[in-house]
Amino acid sequence: MLILGIDPGSRITGYGLIEAQGRRMSYRASGCIRIQATTLPQKLAQIYAGLAELIQEYRPDEVAIERVFMAKNADSALKLGQARGTAVVCVANQGLELSEYSAKEVKLAVTGRGGADKTQVQHMVKALLKLSATPQADAADALAIALCHAYTLSGLVALSGQLGGSQKGSSWRHFDPGQPKLSRKK
Repeated sequence: MLILGIDPGSRITGYGLIEAQGRRMSYRASGCIRIQATTLPQKLAQIYAGLAELIQEYRPDEVAIERVFMAKNADSALKLGQARGTAVVCVANQGLELSEYSAKEVKLAVTGRGGADKTQVQHMVKALLKLSATPQADAADALAIALCHAYTLSGLVALSGQLGGSQKGSSWRHFDPGQPKLSRKK
C-alpha cells in the first residue's frame, strides 16, 4: 500500500510517500512544494497543482494530512487553514479518501512522545525509514504523518489515553514500530 502524507503550509507544503507492507515501511519519495506566488489565490493554486501532480505520478492508495491546530497568530492560522483546505479539495477531486491526524498523534506514533520537537521527529523518521540523510523538516513531518497512518491502519498504535491528557507521569516510554504494541518500561 502506498501512503501519501501531507504537511500543509502556505509557504511550504511537505509531502512524503511510504510503502507499507504489513509492519514493514519503506521510503518512496518526499520533498516540499515551495510556493513562489505572491497572492493567496496564486499560492493556493500552486499547492493544488503540486499535489495533483504528485497524486497523478505516484497514485497513492491512501492519503493522510495533519489536522488543523490553533496558532498564536490568527492570520497565520487562517492561511494554514486555507492551504490545508486546498489540499483536502485536491485529494477529494482525485477520488481518494483522506485521514486526519493531530500533530500530537503523529509525534506519539513516530517518537513515542506527543510533545516531541521537530528534531526528534526528523531523527525518528530517518531511523524508521532507514534513510541515509535527515529529511528537511516539512518533508519529515509529511513522512511522519504517512507513518502514523500506516501504524494506525495496521493496528500498531495504542494511544493509551495520552492524547487527551498530560504526558507527565506516563508509564509509556518507548514506541517500537517492529512490535505490535507500545512497550511498557518496568
